[in-house]
Amino acid sequence: MTTNISKSRGRPRRFDPDAAVPIAQHLFHARGYDAVSVADVTEALGINPPSFYAAFGSKAGLYARVLDNWAQTGAIPLAAILRPDRPVAEALVEVLQEAARRYAIDPAGGCLVLEGTRCNDTEARDSALACNIAAEAVIRDYIAARYPQAAERVTDYVSTVMSGLSAKARNGHDREQLLATARMAGAVIEQALSDGVAI
Repeated sequence: MTTNISKSRGRPRRFDPDAAVPIAQHLFHARGYDAVSVADVTEALGINPPSFYAAFGSKAGLYARVLDNWAQTGAIPLAAILRPDRPVAEALVEVLQEAARRYAIDPAGGCLVLEGTRCNDTEARDSALACNIAAEAVIRDYIAARYPQAAERVTDYVSTVMSGLSAKARNGHDREQLLATARMAGAVIEQALSDGVAI
């Protein structure tokens, strides 16, 4: 005898915005902010647009949540690398190499934050820029503690190299290519700091 199993009764499972953030993070990282629509997000999350807007307010609002999550789970651990008990140049080289490794892991490549600084949505771009500026401030303060005259230019150099690594990762450069670039840039930083001059 065949019987139909009825669906369980009761309240439908409640939508969890926190659980949705990593899914959205993957979409934004893989495709870029501009290429992801609200329809893409609601389909991936299995929700309807009213639920989406109630939870996040807008696509940019969701992206801000994604960036907060990225800071906790995917960002380069600057505090762990930029320790006062190690040479500045050595620490900065490790930052660049860690960037190269992380940017090469995801098939889409690149940095979620750096790529977001180039998106067309002003609100989302401002969120990404705020994250980027905060990271640069950490690097600048670390350098300035021992090389105050070089801090601004070396920070700009490190930031520029990281942007280049992200762009190259998205263009298909593999881990070894990115690491080779990071090591070359690291040699420039080491030389500049050992000479006591800014780049």
